[in-house]
Amino acid sequence: MTAVVEKKINWAKVRSRRESLGISQAFISRKMGYKYSSGYSNLEKGMVRLSAEKAAVLADILHCKQEDFFK
Repeated sequence: MTAVVEKKINWAKVRSRRESLGISQAFISRKMGYKYSSGYSNLEKGMVRLSAEKAAVLADILHCKQEDFFK
C-alpha cells in the first residue's frame, strides 16, 4: 500500500507571480477555458481544486513549472 501525499498549492505565490507578469484573472480564465473570470478567481481563493490539466495550462501561462505552485 502506498501513501497518498497531497500537496497544497501556494495560491499567494501563484497570485504574486501572475501580478508580477501583469496578467489578469480574466485573461487566465479565458486561456483555461472558463466561461467567466470567476472560474479562475475561485481557484485562487482555494474554493475549487486545480485539475492536472488546468495546472499544466496555468504553468504555461505563468512561464513556470507546476512544481513552483507548491509550498
